[in-house]
Amino acid sequence: MSDTPPPPDQIDGAPHPRETVRLFGQDAAEAAFLSAFNAGRLHHGWLLTGPRGVGKATLAWRIARFLLATPEAEEDGLFGAPPPPETLDVDPEHPVAHRLLAGSDPGLASITRSVNEKTGRMRDEIVVEDIRALNRFFGLSAADGGRRVVIVDCADEMNVSAANALLKMLEEPPERTTLLLISHRPSGLLPTIRSRCRTLRLSPLTPEDMRAALEQAGAEPPEHAEHLAALAAGSVGAALRMTALNGLGIYAELMAVLNSLPRLDRPRALALAEAAAQRGAADRFELLLDLIDTALVRLARTGATGQPPVPEAASGEGQILARLSPDAYRARAWADAAAEITARSRHGRAVNLDPAALVLDTVFKMQHTAAG
Repeated sequence: MSDTPPPPDQIDGAPHPRETVRLFGQDAAEAAFLSAFNAGRLHHGWLLTGPRGVGKATLAWRIARFLLATPEAEEDGLFGAPPPPETLDVDPEHPVAHRLLAGSDPGLASITRSVNEKTGRMRDEIVVEDIRALNRFFGLSAADGGRRVVIVDCADEMNVSAANALLKMLEEPPERTTLLLISHRPSGLLPTIRSRCRTLRLSPLTPEDMRAALEQAGAEPPEHAEHLAALAAGSVGAALRMTALNGLGIYAELMAVLNSLPRLDRPRALALAEAAAQRGAADRFELLLDLIDTALVRLARTGATGQPPVPEAASGEGQILARLSPDAYRARAWADAAAEITARSRHGRAVNLDPAALVLDTVFKMQHTAAG
Protein backbone atom coordinates (compact mmCIF):
# COMPACT_ATOMS: atom_id res chain seq x y z
CA MET A 1 0.00 0.00 0.00
CA SER A 2 1.08 3.57 -0.59
CA ASP A 3 2.10 5.78 2.34
CA THR A 4 -0.24 8.44 0.96
CA PRO A 5 -3.82 7.76 2.05
CA PRO A 6 -6.34 7.44 -0.77
CA PRO A 7 -9.16 9.97 -1.26
CA PRO A 8 -12.17 9.48 1.03
CA ASP A 9 -14.15 7.81 -1.77
CA GLN A 10 -11.43 5.32 -2.77
CA ILE A 11 -10.45 2.03 -1.13
CA ASP A 12 -6.74 1.76 -0.45
CA GLY A 13 -5.13 -0.51 -3.03
CA ALA A 14 -8.07 -0.35 -5.45
CA PRO A 15 -8.80 1.84 -8.49
CA HIS A 16 -11.07 4.83 -7.94
CA PRO A 17 -14.72 3.93 -8.66
CA ARG A 18 -14.75 6.23 -11.69
CA GLU A 19 -11.95 4.09 -13.17
CA THR A 20 -13.71 0.76 -12.64
CA VAL A 21 -14.89 -0.63 -15.96
CA ARG A 22 -17.34 -3.31 -14.83
CA LEU A 23 -19.58 -3.90 -11.83
CA PHE A 24 -19.94 -7.53 -10.77
CA GLY A 25 -22.79 -9.18 -8.93
CA GLN A 26 -25.22 -6.26 -8.93
CA ASP A 27 -27.36 -6.99 -12.00
CA ALA A 28 -30.60 -6.58 -10.03
CA ALA A 29 -29.74 -3.05 -8.88
CA GLU A 30 -28.66 -2.02 -12.38
CA ALA A 31 -31.83 -3.49 -13.88
CA ALA A 32 -34.01 -1.63 -11.37
CA PHE A 33 -32.43 1.70 -12.29
CA LEU A 34 -32.67 1.03 -16.03
CA SER A 35 -36.32 0.03 -15.67
CA ALA A 36 -37.12 3.34 -13.99
CA PHE A 37 -35.13 5.27 -16.60
CA ASN A 38 -36.77 3.55 -19.56
CA ALA A 39 -40.23 4.01 -18.07
CA GLY A 40 -39.68 7.74 -17.64
CA ARG A 41 -39.79 7.45 -13.83
CA LEU A 42 -36.30 8.70 -13.08
CA HIS A 43 -36.44 9.75 -9.44
CA HIS A 44 -34.43 12.83 -8.48
CA GLY A 45 -32.89 11.13 -5.43
CA TRP A 46 -31.42 7.62 -5.24
CA LEU A 47 -30.07 5.94 -2.09
CA LEU A 48 -27.48 3.26 -2.87
CA THR A 49 -27.23 0.97 0.15
CA GLY A 50 -25.56 -2.29 1.14
CA PRO A 51 -22.42 -3.46 2.97
CA ARG A 52 -19.15 -1.63 2.49
CA GLY A 53 -17.14 -2.55 -0.56
CA VAL A 54 -19.83 -4.30 -2.64
CA GLY A 55 -19.82 -1.74 -5.45
CA LYS A 56 -22.09 1.13 -4.39
CA ALA A 57 -19.65 3.83 -5.49
CA THR A 58 -18.88 1.98 -8.71
CA LEU A 59 -22.61 1.83 -9.47
CA ALA A 60 -22.99 5.54 -8.68
CA TRP A 61 -20.27 6.45 -11.17
CA ARG A 62 -21.74 4.08 -13.75
CA ILE A 63 -25.13 5.74 -13.36
CA ALA A 64 -23.56 9.21 -13.59
CA ARG A 65 -21.63 8.27 -16.74
CA PHE A 66 -24.78 6.75 -18.27
CA LEU A 67 -27.01 9.74 -17.48
CA LEU A 68 -24.55 12.32 -18.78
CA ALA A 69 -23.84 10.34 -21.96
CA THR A 70 -27.39 9.24 -22.84
CA PRO A 71 -29.55 11.79 -24.67
CA GLU A 72 -33.20 12.08 -23.78
CA ALA A 73 -35.68 10.72 -26.32
CA GLU A 74 -36.96 14.08 -27.49
CA GLU A 75 -33.45 15.18 -28.37
CA ASP A 76 -33.43 12.78 -31.32
CA GLY A 77 -35.90 14.87 -33.33
CA LEU A 78 -37.08 13.63 -36.73
CA PHE A 79 -35.95 10.05 -36.35
CA GLY A 80 -38.01 9.33 -33.22
CA ALA A 81 -36.96 7.87 -29.96
CA PRO A 82 -34.01 5.44 -29.93
CA PRO A 83 -34.54 1.93 -28.55
CA PRO A 84 -34.41 1.85 -24.74
CA PRO A 85 -30.92 1.12 -23.40
CA GLU A 86 -30.37 -2.38 -22.03
CA THR A 87 -27.23 -1.64 -20.03
CA LEU A 88 -25.50 1.17 -18.17
CA ASP A 89 -22.34 0.56 -20.21
CA VAL A 90 -20.86 3.62 -21.94
CA ASP A 91 -18.18 3.42 -24.62
CA PRO A 92 -14.83 4.19 -22.94
CA GLU A 93 -14.06 6.49 -25.87
CA HIS A 94 -17.20 8.58 -25.30
CA PRO A 95 -16.33 12.21 -24.45
CA VAL A 96 -18.25 11.95 -21.17
CA ALA A 97 -16.19 8.90 -20.17
CA HIS A 98 -12.98 10.82 -20.85
CA ARG A 99 -14.17 13.88 -18.93
CA LEU A 100 -15.23 11.85 -15.91
CA LEU A 101 -11.87 10.10 -15.79
CA ALA A 102 -10.18 13.48 -15.90
CA GLY A 103 -12.56 14.90 -13.27
CA SER A 104 -13.57 17.67 -15.66
CA ASP A 105 -17.20 17.03 -16.63
CA PRO A 106 -19.25 20.13 -15.76
CA GLY A 107 -22.37 18.02 -15.27
CA LEU A 108 -21.01 16.08 -12.27
CA ALA A 109 -20.36 17.11 -8.69
CA SER A 110 -18.75 14.63 -6.30
CA ILE A 111 -19.17 15.40 -2.60
CA THR A 112 -16.82 13.76 -0.09
CA ARG A 113 -15.16 14.77 3.16
CA SER A 114 -12.97 17.77 2.45
CA VAL A 115 -9.71 19.19 3.78
CA ASN A 116 -9.97 21.68 6.63
CA GLU A 117 -8.13 24.73 5.32
CA LYS A 118 -7.16 25.80 8.84
CA THR A 119 -5.51 22.50 9.82
CA GLY A 120 -4.62 21.09 6.41
CA ARG A 121 -6.11 17.75 7.47
CA MET A 122 -8.98 15.73 6.12
CA ARG A 123 -12.18 16.32 8.05
CA ASP A 124 -13.91 13.42 9.82
CA GLU A 125 -17.29 14.41 8.38
CA ILE A 126 -18.97 16.12 5.46
CA VAL A 127 -19.77 19.67 6.58
CA VAL A 128 -22.46 22.09 5.50
CA GLU A 129 -20.00 24.09 3.34
CA ASP A 130 -19.43 20.95 1.23
CA ILE A 131 -23.16 20.72 0.50
CA ARG A 132 -23.66 24.45 -0.01
CA ALA A 133 -20.95 24.36 -2.67
CA LEU A 134 -23.55 22.60 -4.82
CA ASN A 135 -25.48 25.87 -5.14
CA ARG A 136 -22.58 27.31 -7.07
CA PHE A 137 -22.33 24.10 -9.12
CA PHE A 138 -25.99 24.32 -10.11
CA GLY A 139 -25.72 28.03 -10.87
CA LEU A 140 -22.64 27.71 -13.07
CA SER A 141 -23.64 24.57 -14.92
CA ALA A 142 -27.29 25.19 -15.78
CA ALA A 143 -26.67 27.19 -18.94
CA ASP A 144 -26.53 24.32 -21.44
CA GLY A 145 -29.70 22.69 -20.12
CA GLY A 146 -28.10 19.25 -19.78
CA ARG A 147 -28.49 16.74 -17.00
CA ARG A 148 -26.73 17.24 -13.70
CA VAL A 149 -25.57 14.44 -11.38
CA VAL A 150 -24.42 14.70 -7.76
CA ILE A 151 -22.65 11.84 -5.97
CA VAL A 152 -22.42 12.00 -2.16
CA ASP A 153 -19.91 9.45 -0.86
CA CYS A 154 -20.82 8.70 1.70
CA ALA A 155 -24.02 10.25 3.04
CA ASP A 156 -23.44 8.61 6.44
CA GLU A 157 -20.57 11.05 7.02
CA MET A 158 -22.69 14.21 6.81
CA ASN A 159 -23.03 16.16 10.05
CA VAL A 160 -26.46 17.46 11.07
CA SER A 161 -26.11 20.80 9.28
CA ALA A 162 -24.92 19.16 6.07
CA ALA A 163 -27.77 16.63 6.19
CA ASN A 164 -30.34 19.39 6.61
CA ALA A 165 -28.84 21.35 3.71
CA LEU A 166 -29.02 18.28 1.48
CA LEU A 167 -32.59 17.64 2.60
CA LYS A 168 -33.61 21.06 1.25
CA MET A 169 -32.18 20.11 -2.13
CA LEU A 170 -34.10 16.85 -2.10
CA GLU A 171 -37.28 18.71 -1.20
CA GLU A 172 -36.79 21.23 -4.03
CA PRO A 173 -34.43 19.48 -6.46
CA PRO A 174 -32.88 21.54 -9.26
CA GLU A 175 -34.35 20.74 -12.65
CA ARG A 176 -32.92 17.71 -14.48
CA THR A 177 -30.72 16.83 -11.53
CA THR A 178 -30.15 13.36 -10.09
CA LEU A 179 -28.66 12.99 -6.61
CA LEU A 180 -26.93 9.67 -5.83
CA LEU A 181 -26.40 9.09 -2.11
CA ILE A 182 -24.10 6.25 -1.06
CA SER A 183 -24.87 4.84 2.39
CA HIS A 184 -23.45 1.90 4.34
CA ARG A 185 -25.87 2.50 7.23
CA PRO A 186 -29.07 4.08 5.89
CA SER A 187 -30.79 3.71 9.28
CA GLY A 188 -28.50 6.49 10.53
CA LEU A 189 -29.72 8.99 7.95
CA LEU A 190 -32.56 11.43 8.53
CA PRO A 191 -35.87 9.63 7.89
CA THR A 192 -36.90 12.56 5.69
CA ILE A 193 -33.84 12.02 3.49
CA ARG A 194 -34.62 8.32 3.15
CA SER A 195 -38.26 9.03 2.32
CA ARG A 196 -37.30 11.37 -0.54
CA CYS A 197 -35.02 8.86 -2.22
CA ARG A 198 -35.61 5.63 -4.06
CA THR A 199 -33.45 2.85 -2.63
CA LEU A 200 -31.18 0.57 -4.63
CA ARG A 201 -29.84 -2.16 -2.35
CA LEU A 202 -26.65 -3.92 -3.39
CA SER A 203 -25.88 -7.47 -2.24
CA PRO A 204 -22.68 -9.22 -1.07
CA LEU A 205 -20.76 -10.83 -3.91
CA THR A 206 -20.56 -14.55 -4.58
CA PRO A 207 -17.09 -16.16 -4.59
CA GLU A 208 -17.19 -16.19 -8.42
CA ASP A 209 -18.05 -12.48 -8.65
CA MET A 210 -15.48 -11.75 -5.95
CA ARG A 211 -12.76 -13.42 -7.98
CA ALA A 212 -13.68 -11.44 -11.10
CA ALA A 213 -13.83 -8.14 -9.18
CA LEU A 214 -10.42 -8.77 -7.59
CA GLU A 215 -8.88 -9.50 -10.97
CA GLN A 216 -10.34 -6.25 -12.33
CA ALA A 217 -8.85 -4.35 -9.37
CA GLY A 218 -5.43 -5.80 -10.15
CA ALA A 219 -5.31 -8.16 -7.15
CA GLU A 220 -4.48 -11.81 -7.70
CA PRO A 221 -7.30 -13.96 -6.25
CA PRO A 222 -6.08 -16.43 -3.62
CA GLU A 223 -6.10 -20.19 -4.07
CA HIS A 224 -9.07 -20.52 -1.71
CA ALA A 225 -11.37 -17.78 -3.02
CA GLU A 226 -14.23 -19.19 -0.95
CA HIS A 227 -12.27 -18.50 2.26
CA LEU A 228 -11.74 -14.90 1.23
CA ALA A 229 -15.39 -14.49 0.25
CA ALA A 230 -16.46 -15.81 3.67
CA LEU A 231 -14.13 -13.52 5.61
CA ALA A 232 -14.93 -10.49 3.48
CA ALA A 233 -18.68 -11.16 3.70
CA GLY A 234 -18.98 -10.60 -0.04
CA SER A 235 -17.26 -7.20 0.08
CA VAL A 236 -14.61 -6.48 -2.55
CA GLY A 237 -13.28 -3.64 -0.41
CA ALA A 238 -12.77 -5.94 2.56
CA ALA A 239 -11.26 -8.59 0.29
CA LEU A 240 -8.72 -6.13 -1.11
CA ARG A 241 -7.73 -5.12 2.40
CA MET A 242 -7.29 -8.74 3.45
CA THR A 243 -5.36 -9.60 0.32
CA ALA A 244 -2.93 -6.73 0.91
CA LEU A 245 -2.46 -7.59 4.61
CA ASN A 246 -2.45 -11.42 4.36
CA GLY A 247 -5.78 -11.66 6.14
CA LEU A 248 -6.22 -15.32 5.21
CA GLY A 249 -2.91 -16.18 6.83
CA ILE A 250 -3.73 -14.19 9.96
CA TYR A 251 -7.13 -15.88 10.28
CA ALA A 252 -5.56 -19.31 9.79
CA GLU A 253 -3.17 -18.59 12.67
CA LEU A 254 -6.07 -17.38 14.80
CA MET A 255 -7.88 -20.66 14.07
CA ALA A 256 -4.76 -22.58 15.11
CA VAL A 257 -4.78 -20.74 18.46
CA LEU A 258 -8.49 -21.46 18.90
CA ASN A 259 -7.90 -25.10 18.02
CA SER A 260 -5.57 -25.39 21.02
CA LEU A 261 -8.22 -24.19 23.47
CA PRO A 262 -8.93 -24.60 26.27
CA ARG A 263 -5.30 -25.56 27.06
CA LEU A 264 -3.89 -22.77 24.82
CA ASP A 265 -0.78 -23.02 22.70
CA ARG A 266 1.05 -20.17 24.44
CA PRO A 267 4.00 -19.90 22.02
CA ARG A 268 1.55 -19.60 19.13
CA ALA A 269 -0.55 -17.04 20.98
CA LEU A 270 2.58 -15.02 21.81
CA ALA A 271 3.69 -15.12 18.17
CA LEU A 272 0.27 -13.85 17.08
CA ALA A 273 0.43 -11.01 19.62
CA GLU A 274 4.02 -10.05 18.80
CA ALA A 275 3.26 -9.93 15.07
CA ALA A 276 0.49 -7.42 15.80
CA ALA A 277 2.88 -5.27 17.84
CA GLN A 278 5.65 -4.99 15.26
CA ARG A 279 6.63 -1.56 14.07
CA GLY A 280 4.57 -0.49 11.08
CA ALA A 281 1.99 -3.22 11.71
CA ALA A 282 -0.86 -0.93 12.76
CA ASP A 283 -3.01 -1.98 9.82
CA ARG A 284 -2.45 -5.67 10.55
CA PHE A 285 -3.24 -5.11 14.21
CA GLU A 286 -6.56 -3.50 13.28
CA LEU A 287 -7.28 -6.35 10.88
CA LEU A 288 -6.48 -8.95 13.55
CA LEU A 289 -8.98 -7.36 15.93
CA ASP A 290 -11.59 -7.37 13.16
CA LEU A 291 -10.85 -11.04 12.43
CA ILE A 292 -11.19 -11.90 16.12
CA ASP A 293 -14.64 -10.29 16.04
CA THR A 294 -15.46 -12.34 12.94
CA ALA A 295 -14.33 -15.59 14.60
CA LEU A 296 -16.42 -14.87 17.70
CA VAL A 297 -19.51 -14.17 15.61
CA ARG A 298 -19.00 -17.39 13.67
CA LEU A 299 -18.55 -19.30 16.94
CA ALA A 300 -21.82 -17.95 18.32
CA ARG A 301 -23.63 -18.66 15.05
CA THR A 302 -22.33 -22.25 15.02
CA GLY A 303 -23.80 -23.02 18.44
CA ALA A 304 -27.05 -21.20 17.73
CA THR A 305 -27.74 -22.96 14.42
CA GLY A 306 -26.16 -26.31 15.19
CA GLN A 307 -23.73 -26.15 12.29
CA PRO A 308 -20.72 -24.06 11.23
CA PRO A 309 -21.16 -21.29 8.64
CA VAL A 310 -20.63 -22.23 5.01
CA PRO A 311 -18.26 -21.72 3.28
CA GLU A 312 -15.36 -22.12 5.68
CA ALA A 313 -13.09 -19.13 6.16
CA ALA A 314 -10.04 -21.36 6.79
CA SER A 315 -9.21 -25.01 6.31
CA GLY A 316 -10.63 -27.04 9.20
CA GLU A 317 -12.51 -24.05 10.62
CA GLY A 318 -15.85 -25.88 10.73
CA GLN A 319 -14.51 -28.64 12.95
CA ILE A 320 -12.91 -26.13 15.31
CA LEU A 321 -16.07 -24.04 15.62
CA ALA A 322 -18.26 -27.11 16.15
CA ARG A 323 -16.04 -28.38 18.97
CA LEU A 324 -15.87 -25.05 20.79
CA SER A 325 -19.52 -24.12 20.28
CA PRO A 326 -21.60 -27.32 20.09
CA ASP A 327 -24.92 -25.97 21.37
CA ALA A 328 -27.05 -22.92 22.18
CA TYR A 329 -25.61 -22.66 25.71
CA ARG A 330 -22.07 -22.30 24.37
CA ALA A 331 -23.34 -19.96 21.66
CA ARG A 332 -24.61 -17.59 24.35
CA ALA A 333 -21.26 -17.78 26.15
CA TRP A 334 -19.40 -16.85 22.97
CA ALA A 335 -21.85 -14.04 22.20
CA ASP A 336 -21.32 -12.60 25.69
CA ALA A 337 -17.55 -12.94 25.25
CA ALA A 338 -17.76 -11.15 21.90
CA ALA A 339 -19.55 -8.18 23.48
CA GLU A 340 -16.97 -7.95 26.28
CA ILE A 341 -13.97 -8.39 23.97
CA THR A 342 -15.27 -5.76 21.54
CA ALA A 343 -15.72 -3.27 24.39
CA ARG A 344 -12.23 -4.04 25.72
CA SER A 345 -10.70 -3.64 22.27
CA ARG A 346 -12.43 -0.32 21.73
CA HIS A 347 -11.20 0.96 25.09
CA GLY A 348 -7.70 -0.42 24.53
CA ARG A 349 -7.37 1.35 21.21
CA ALA A 350 -8.74 4.58 22.68
CA VAL A 351 -6.06 4.65 25.40
CA ASN A 352 -3.29 3.35 23.10
CA LEU A 353 -2.81 0.11 25.01
CA ASP A 354 0.15 -1.95 23.85
CA PRO A 355 -1.13 -4.04 20.90
CA ALA A 356 0.55 -7.25 22.10
CA ALA A 357 -0.99 -6.87 25.57
CA LEU A 358 -4.42 -6.24 24.08
CA VAL A 359 -4.20 -9.30 21.83
CA LEU A 360 -3.04 -11.52 24.70
CA ASP A 361 -5.80 -10.21 26.96
CA THR A 362 -8.28 -11.12 24.22
CA VAL A 363 -6.82 -14.61 23.78
CA PHE A 364 -6.99 -15.24 27.53
CA LYS A 365 -10.64 -14.20 27.54
CA MET A 366 -11.32 -16.67 24.73
CA GLN A 367 -9.47 -19.36 26.69
CA HIS A 368 -11.63 -18.66 29.75
CA THR A 369 -14.77 -18.88 27.62
CA ALA A 370 -13.67 -22.18 26.05
CA ALA A 371 -12.91 -23.65 29.48
CA GLY A 372 -16.28 -22.60 30.90
